[in-house]
Amino acid sequence: MHTVELNTLALPQKMNWLQYAIAPRPIALASTVDKDGNSNLSPFSFFNLFSYDPPVVIFSTVKRGRNNTHKHTFENISEVPEVVINICDYDIVQQINLASTEYAKGTDEFVKAGFTKLSSFYIKPPRVKEAKVQMECKVLEIKSLGNTGGSGQLIIAEVICMHVDESILNEDGSAIDQTKLHHVARLGGDWYCNVDATNLFKVIRPVRDLGIGIDGLPAAIRTSKILTGNHLARLANVKEIPFVDASFEDEQLKNIIQYYSVSPDEMESELHRYAKQLLDKGNVNEAWQVLLASV
Repeated sequence: MHTVELNTLALPQKMNWLQYAIAPRPIALASTVDKDGNSNLSPFSFFNLFSYDPPVVIFSTVKRGRNNTHKHTFENISEVPEVVINICDYDIVQQINLASTEYAKGTDEFVKAGFTKLSSFYIKPPRVKEAKVQMECKVLEIKSLGNTGGSGQLIIAEVICMHVDESILNEDGSAIDQTKLHHVARLGGDWYCNVDATNLFKVIRPVRDLGIGIDGLPAAIRTSKILTGNHLARLANVKEIPFVDASFEDEQLKNIIQYYSVSPDEMESELHRYAKQLLDKGNVNEAWQVLLASV
């Protein structure tokens, strides 16, 4: 394991190590205005949701490393404590990247990046029409994490209103369809990732029932040389070990038992390999029935 002592590194090196490791990060396209009403638009990947009630998001501007000055977004929010958080998706990522250019103060990034302004309902900063999710926010607090170049300035904001494009809603319009909103997330350097249906997967959360835990699995399964920690965790996310289902019929299971019955160790390995395939497909109940044939 390579150990990185961050306090010995220059700022660019710290940025590289941290940005590549802590990823992917959602991107907030923040729209602000100064006291004279001039607009500014800039993306921030130090951003996330931190509370449901009240609904609070936090993003951070970072003091410039070369001259220890604040970003225009920070200056504007200090004058007018309001912000629209527009969510980055794949359809506008190149425009958002262009908006990250450090233009001179007073330059309108809406114009530079080719975005359209929409008036907000409750606050002064305009929304980005092309963004499929727009959140009008009141700034609650600004918390400085330091006074040197590279130090973060946390902006804590309450979401008072959301605007969501109908094209990304589910069938009855009650929620966002995750497969329709292709979030773009920031990684290290010039790297980004696109979240679409090809790389989405579900993980069933142990919210209602307490999972038995990996320590509750039979030893023959828990110590498997074939099943990984991820496989074991799927099996352990049940409230109790299932019973053998006499009605469960599976041709491959039957073949494994018939062919390897003279060698219990080999049969166990083959059953674990087959269970691994089933778990990779999300078929947890079937995997359990296969594994129960070996314990």
